Amino acid sequence: MRILLLGAPGAGKGCQAKKLAAQYRIPQISTGDLLRSAVSSGSSIGLHAKSIMDAGQLVPDEIVLDIIENRLQEPDALSGFILDGFPRNEKQALALDTMLTKMNTPLETAVLIDVKDEILVQRIVGRESCNDCGQIFNLFSSPPEKDHLCDSCGGTLVHRADDNETTIRSRLKIYHTQTEPLVNYYKHQHKLLKIDGMGDIEGIFLVVSDFLNEKEIH
Repeated sequence: MRILLLGAPGAGKGCQAKKLAAQYRIPQISTGDLLRSAVSSGSSIGLHAKSIMDAGQLVPDEIVLDIIENRLQEPDALSGFILDGFPRNEKQALALDTMLTKMNTPLETAVLIDVKDEILVQRIVGRESCNDCGQIFNLFSSPPEKDHLCDSCGGTLVHRADDNETTIRSRLKIYHTQTEPLVNYYKHQHKLLKIDGMGDIEGIFLVVSDFLNEKEIH
């Protein structure tokens, strides 16, 4: 199973990626996590990426693709993977397709989790996460039983400074301009699965997993 998750910031890609990874026993491959891991490992490619990020610049696509390619060659990714956070534009999508074709591991499905902007703003502005276990809550849709305390472990819930309306609307503008065109890109490849992301996490997961099972994508 080789799938890609698409959706605007706050659409729930991370939650669904974790559930799919557990269900199908394949790794969730997040480019952000990969970059952090490469930097902390002290590898040559990680040190190169670090020097670029320290200079306040974006890591070039070529380096990101090299890191992804190295990750996909690890044993746990040989039976499939879930890409989360890359590609972010059509140029990156073309480069990714070229790389995956060369590796004989083309994408099978691109899953779009579709949510209206106003709901996304509410989700992110109301988001709090646990400092200890990482559990995420929302003051509007899924509040904790006790204010600012995690239901799972009792840890303190924190609100990220960049989870504000101005920042999220700026990120959404970038998403609609740069990343949303990938919807048509994968639709033209007959790989797009569009899911209504307004439901609950379990409901969305069932729709996605039912589709994958029906299409025998494994």
